[in-house]
Amino acid sequence: MNTTIFERQAPDPRAIAHSLEHVRSAVFWTEDVPERLRPRRPPLRGETTADLVVVGGGYAGLWTALLAKERDPARRVVVVEAHRVGWAASSRNGGFCEASLTHGDENGERRWPAEMPQLRRLGMENLDEIEAAEARYGIDFQFERTGQLSVAIEPHQVAWLEEAAAEAHADADAVLLDRNQVQATVASPTYLAGLWEQRTCGMLHPALFAAELARAAEERGVEIFERTQATGIDTPATGDVTVSTDLGSIRAKHVALATNAFPSLLRRNRLMTVPVYDYVLMTEPLTPEQLASIGWRDRQGLADLANQFHYYRLTRDNRILFGGYDAIYHYGRRVDGRYEHRPEAWERLASHLLTTFPQLEGVRFSHRWAGAIDTSTQFAAFFGHARSRRVAYAAGFTGLGVASTRFAAQVMLDLLEGVETERTQLEMVRRRPLPFPPEPFAAAGINATRWSLDRADHREGKRNLLLRGLDAVGLGFDS
Repeated sequence: MNTTIFERQAPDPRAIAHSLEHVRSAVFWTEDVPERLRPRRPPLRGETTADLVVVGGGYAGLWTALLAKERDPARRVVVVEAHRVGWAASSRNGGFCEASLTHGDENGERRWPAEMPQLRRLGMENLDEIEAAEARYGIDFQFERTGQLSVAIEPHQVAWLEEAAAEAHADADAVLLDRNQVQATVASPTYLAGLWEQRTCGMLHPALFAAELARAAEERGVEIFERTQATGIDTPATGDVTVSTDLGSIRAKHVALATNAFPSLLRRNRLMTVPVYDYVLMTEPLTPEQLASIGWRDRQGLADLANQFHYYRLTRDNRILFGGYDAIYHYGRRVDGRYEHRPEAWERLASHLLTTFPQLEGVRFSHRWAGAIDTSTQFAAFFGHARSRRVAYAAGFTGLGVASTRFAAQVMLDLLEGVETERTQLEMVRRRPLPFPPEPFAAAGINATRWSLDRADHREGKRNLLLRGLDAVGLGFDS
């Protein structure tokens, strides 16, 4: 069995301990948003009515509410959120806003090959609309159209990059970098080659994005209620839908479900996603000398090509966010705050960052956190409607929802309105993925797959029988 670069060039354990000495468990993004942009909204008490109820106050729910008001300013739109706006994945992600609606071209080509030119175009149009949203709505979420740099950190990955470069579509504005070129761009001794797709990704501030979407929605008349747990949905044969909450109920013509990693109010979707926990570290702001030592002047989002991959980026004040690698599923499909505490994950991330940038030895981490990703078996969002088109849903973004939640919001509104659009005619939208099996089979299968992906990273990318079998039935996944 081979070793990976992170094992061959592991830093001194004392350097790891030093870097984590003063880290605390808190989400940097949330703390970085001014309180005036995160007002505490009251819960919904008693009974009320609306034209559209949106369940979930993350990106998908906020986009749905905002775009619904744009389509029909007269309709009453209500959002109910069990915690606070953007509390879950929408404030805990890395801020990579990617054009892909299919979790990368390879995943899309495997599942919807005939639609990929159309899906690429729709994804780029969607990203362009997000970039324009700051000016359109008079908001600021620190958007930078930097693109993303994928880096090879093992010899076998260089060929993967060359193949990806040959297949890159023109809109990506892709540049293949050899070893010297990539290290001149970002100075890591681990980089053997790079592919910089300059137009397909932007960086943004995740919690600020959620806060500003909420502000834009409220300015257009959307009502948002926090600390309001949706507990059930009742749809009689005809007439309005009733969403029950812990403190009351809402009767509405239409309901959009944007609960993502949390249990769906529709029984049919209970097995469609599983929550997988992702872990993140944030450094203190780099000194000018530290930043100069790594270059990174173009501020791209970065990711390596391992199956268990890392993603990392610079913040506006030049901190490094470093996350990924571990993706942990816990038996029972539960979203539980206890799963967010995993010291070994943060120690591993600290070690891997110091391997990537040994010149940063002495840097300290200020924040550590974790969150649940809503994973589907097709590794991209799925969509649908229920109860005579009175209910629509989207879920399963699998860690690539920052941009695609806007597309999902448009799809849900199309489905509720019963209109045929380019979006609703897509096979990607019309076809549901396979559900995950119930326990104990889900845990056994997911953990066996994760073990196999780790083994592939230690065998020059060679996939074992389990991974090849999943590939054959359309359930395979590459980072």
